[in-house]
Amino acid sequence: MENMKFDKNTFGKRLRTMLSVDFRRMFTMPFLYIMVGICLVMPILILVMTTMMDGSVSVNPQTGAETVIEGFDNVWQIIGTVSNDSTASTEAVAMDMSITAMCNINMLYFIIAVLVCVFVSADFRSGYAKNLFTVRAKKSDYIISKTLVCFVGGTMMILAFLIGAMLGGAISGLPFEMIGFGTGELVMCILSKVVLVSVFVPIYLLMSVIAKQKSWMSILLSMMVGMFLFMMIPMLTPLNATIMNVVLCLLGGVLLSVGMGAISQLTLKKKDIL
Repeated sequence: MENMKFDKNTFGKRLRTMLSVDFRRMFTMPFLYIMVGICLVMPILILVMTTMMDGSVSVNPQTGAETVIEGFDNVWQIIGTVSNDSTASTEAVAMDMSITAMCNINMLYFIIAVLVCVFVSADFRSGYAKNLFTVRAKKSDYIISKTLVCFVGGTMMILAFLIGAMLGGAISGLPFEMIGFGTGELVMCILSKVVLVSVFVPIYLLMSVIAKQKSWMSILLSMMVGMFLFMMIPMLTPLNATIMNVVLCLLGGVLLSVGMGAISQLTLKKKDIL
């Protein structure tokens, strides 16, 4: 009799199977499309409303101090700012609390936390994670698959915001002129913002693994940790970005994916999956 040969359950096959399941679960989850829709509508509302409010004056009833509300000068300001080599300018950007500095694409790195936390917590809440690990599925495969799938979901949200910004600019009548940067640098800026998602996703995934089925706790933890990195976003992804910005974001994403992924895997091994 010929010896029967069985296909080895290699890492590649396990990961492809896990990715197939996770992508199917992600793209059949209505919450994903709700989040993408919010990211599409958000810049339209921001650009239209700030354009309408531009130049209006608000008065503090207690001190009588007047504040002039300044809107966006062009559409690209909702995507990022042009970096400056001076230390003073860098600090000023980090401390800027104006509407244009706060209401921009950088908000998405917090909103992505909601998507990741809800998606992962659903695994523990539904019993999917318990059943998965009961059949001896590799926890490392689970972490890698979730990181990649959530990165794709976050990228969809970034791209939806960009489309919304173009529509919002056209509706509000804001100019699309590029001041201090060119088309190539804008492409690098957008690419670096997409790659930067890989820096935040491993953090949010770890918080989700720690909180398990408690999505509210994982979101809270993710927001708290994300605040430490938030001020770095404008400096890492300026409008006049170069390939170096993309490489730095990529290196950060790889390092955090490996480091946080290892901690997430260890957490899954130590904690009871219930």
